[in-house]
Amino acid sequence: MPVSDDVSMFYNAKPHIVDKVKTLRLNMTDAEKMLWERLKKKQIPGLHFRAQHPIDIFIADFYCHKIKLVIEIDGGMHKAADRNLYDIGQTNEMEEYGIKVIRFTNEEIFSSLDEVEKEIKRVCRDRLKNT
Repeated sequence: MPVSDDVSMFYNAKPHIVDKVKTLRLNMTDAEKMLWERLKKKQIPGLHFRAQHPIDIFIADFYCHKIKLVIEIDGGMHKAADRNLYDIGQTNEMEEYGIKVIRFTNEEIFSSLDEVEKEIKRVCRDRLKNT
């Protein structure tokens, strides 16, 4: 069931989810920190990303509301079968809000950060064309 475009950028996140965001921002992983250096301060022209952003019952690693894009960084724990199912559910829920989710692994961030950034910019350009 599609959600109206006037939903807030927090998508009805509950206070306990918002509270958890503060802790996560202070404890970002090394991969998240590396990517955040590329995303913060509108380094992708015209787009503002937020780190550890609450969306409904989830917390996205990075979110740009203007183009409804979530970027997730998947570490080792995401390889577990139950976590993989959670990630699929998270993506499906966010897509219900019209949000596109793209995922990268820690390994991709550490070994190919420039390529990751190029892919993010490509997705951003595509999303901007459709807004």
